[in-house]
Amino acid sequence: MSSITALTLDKEDLRTDFYRLAFINILSNLLVPLSGFLSVAFLGHLGEIHYLAGVTLSTILFNYLYRTLGFLRMSTTAITAQAVGSDDETLMWLTGLRNALLAFVIGIILLILHQPLGHIGFALLSATPDVKEAGIAYYNARIWGAPATLLNFVFLGWFLGRGQSGKVFWMSLVGNGVNIFLDYLLIIRWNWASTGAGFATSISQYIMLLVGFVFILQELELSKFRAILSQIWVSSNWKETLILNRDIFIRSFAFLSTFSLFTNLSSAMGTMTLTENALLLQVITLTVYLVDGLAYATESMAGMFKGKGAYEQLYPLLQISAQTSLMIGISFAVACLLFPDSLLGILTNHSEILECLHPYLPWLLPVLGFGSLAFMLDGYFLGLAEGAILRNTALVATLAGFVPIAMIAWQLQSCYLLWLALSLFMIVRVTLLGIQVPKTLKSTPII
Repeated sequence: MSSITALTLDKEDLRTDFYRLAFINILSNLLVPLSGFLSVAFLGHLGEIHYLAGVTLSTILFNYLYRTLGFLRMSTTAITAQAVGSDDETLMWLTGLRNALLAFVIGIILLILHQPLGHIGFALLSATPDVKEAGIAYYNARIWGAPATLLNFVFLGWFLGRGQSGKVFWMSLVGNGVNIFLDYLLIIRWNWASTGAGFATSISQYIMLLVGFVFILQELELSKFRAILSQIWVSSNWKETLILNRDIFIRSFAFLSTFSLFTNLSSAMGTMTLTENALLLQVITLTVYLVDGLAYATESMAGMFKGKGAYEQLYPLLQISAQTSLMIGISFAVACLLFPDSLLGILTNHSEILECLHPYLPWLLPVLGFGSLAFMLDGYFLGLAEGAILRNTALVATLAGFVPIAMIAWQLQSCYLLWLALSLFMIVRVTLLGIQVPKTLKSTPII
């Protein structure tokens, strides 16, 4: 199934296998923000900044529609990895099949309901009319990729759970490569602005899905597949799948509500504040995608160790992952503090925006420092399929760590307090997750 199941207890072997897996994951993940960076850059260099602001606003809706459904990827990785660790090939395939079916059904429902969902979503968001118009155009174009996007979640999660990061890399390379090409063609050459950015993303998701299908067909044995398919409707297994998906959904909903509220409050403080914070969020997004490469490796290996019953390997895995994640988070924050105009100038040529960004750059240190550890720990607990821990931690971090200060920031129209709220969110997350770690290091499962 996967060479990762052959890991020994030697820490150097563990480190080698971890970095090998993480390196490919990081390469794959880098393609996603690279595509996003170029899309932002294309929009940021247009004559009017409301196109960039509109896409940023519309992204709030897609965060809810797609990222809250990220449980399709996360639960697939966790259960698949544990199946690989326990050499249960039937469970491995059933996990992919069940979540793929769930993803397809949800994707079709999103298409059917996209108009009322969009109407409600934009009615709740604060922005000037021209920003909303640009955001709606982006939304109406991108939503057609919903079924492919959700199925890609499952495909990526299934390959990650099996330690097949190479296939994830090729899916990401092709999908994001197409997205970059279409961004340039539709935004710059054809001048479709935010509509072009939406269609570029939508079409690229279907191309990415096609690559995933090709990989699966290469190893699919029809005789085994028919036998496994007959077990897909076993109710007890569906119950376990849905409970884990529910917990991860709540976790993702709380997490994304924090960033969505951050963006919406930024918008309420004016288009300039929204645009400034959107650029800094791009830096955070890039860092998170890098750290997620480590988190995915941690997730896959933790799940396999649990499947094998090798709980003694979890602590050295955490050490390696935590040290590397923290180094990445701090390095990106420091780089932006030292070279702000050079790095952020890639995203926009509006000098007035760059000048206003400087006072807020120090907030990247706590957000990325604590955030890098929090995202890594998310991957760790996902691999162990500890959905309840992730759910409860996210809810407390949002409701107690972020919301109170964010509300004060809104009342005082203070962007500084808004960044403080986001910093506290990260600090609470990493603290609460860290408290739970010792329980997982025992020789028996914590379930």
